[in-house]
This record gives sequence, C-alpha cells and structure tokens, in this order.
Amino acid sequence: MERLKFVVLFAILGLFYGCDKGAGEFIINGTVTDATFQTGHSGAEISLYKIPLASNNEQFVSSKILGTDGKFEFNVPRERLEKYILRVNKSLYFPIEKTIYFSELKLKEENKFDLTTWAQSWLALKFVNQNPLSMDHFRYIKQSGYASCAECCPSTEQDFYGALDTTIYCVNKGNTLYSLLYWVINTTNQGYLEANTTAFDTTQIYLSY
Repeated sequence: MERLKFVVLFAILGLFYGCDKGAGEFIINGTVTDATFQTGHSGAEISLYKIPLASNNEQFVSSKILGTDGKFEFNVPRERLEKYILRVNKSLYFPIEKTIYFSELKLKEENKFDLTTWAQSWLALKFVNQNPLSMDHFRYIKQSGYASCAECCPSTEQDFYGALDTTIYCVNKGNTLYSLLYWVINTTNQGYLEANTTAFDTTQIYLSY
C-alpha cells in the first residue's frame, strides 16, 4: 500500500513538472559593432525572425533600432522551434544575418551574440588599351578586397582581349585596402595596383596600357 502511494505521488509530480516543461523565456542579446569606425552600430534596425520545426516559413518576432552603444536584447517565450534568425540592416552598410539554432539556446542564462559589420565603399577599376590589336590579352586578379558578398568582384583571374576601355565597379569594406596584380600577356607590362577605398565613396584605380 505504501509503495502504491509513492508511485501515485511520483506520477502526480511528473504530471506537474511535465506541464511546466515549456515555461520560461529565452534572452537573446549582444552588441552590433561598426568595424569601420569602431563604434556601436547606431541607427541600424535589428529584426528577429523564427522558423518552426519542419517549415521554411519565417515568422517575424520583433525589431528595434540600435542606440549609440549598439546593444540589443530580445526576450522570447520558450517554444520548440528549428531556429531564429537575426538580421541587421542600415543604409550604406553590409547587412548581417545570424542563424541561431534552438539547440544553442540556454534557458537559465543570457544567450549572447555579438555581431560586426562594415561601411560600404566602392572601387572603380578603369582599364584602357590605348593602341588595341586583336591579339592583345590583358589579365588581372584581385589580391586584397572584400569577397564575401553578392556585389563583390570575383577573386579569380579576369581576362580581356583586343580593344578595352571599360570601368568595373567593385564594393569593398570602407577604409580598407583593395589591390590587384595585372599582366599584358606576352609583354613586359605587368605590375601591382592598390587603393584605400574611402567609406561611403568611390575610389578609382586607373590603368592605361
């Protein structure tokens, strides 16, 4: 009889704590830094989305505008999801997207995610063949410069033939170096060019051959 009482008691306790299993909330916070000017990413919008299990449909949770310190915090109820997505956007800056899987989150402590972005700048590569012949072959390859974005110029060899008078625009991290090596194939004309690309502006590299 006493044993039966203990079994019933444990069953009741199990039901009680089982009902409470989903309670609580996650604290998702951190700091977004403007790496170009080494400040908080003031004025940027940070948005949080959630994606339920076995779904590709994003659901908007909340958003806010960052202050001068770049700090953010979201308090979200604990629910079973596949993941959260943090997105940070500000005009003339590279956007940020951070995926946070449910398995990474802790209930009894802060979940800190520090993020960094850069101001955008642009490089205008101006190449001119002054005395073109059909057999002319010009090649260049990027040595340094931002490469991880849709607008970024490729890091592979780029080849041009014959007449050439063109300007190629490449996005870069603001106030950082952009450089390239070039060759006029089958000639001694080759070299290295570089420029520091000013944030929010366009810097030109000009080559005439």
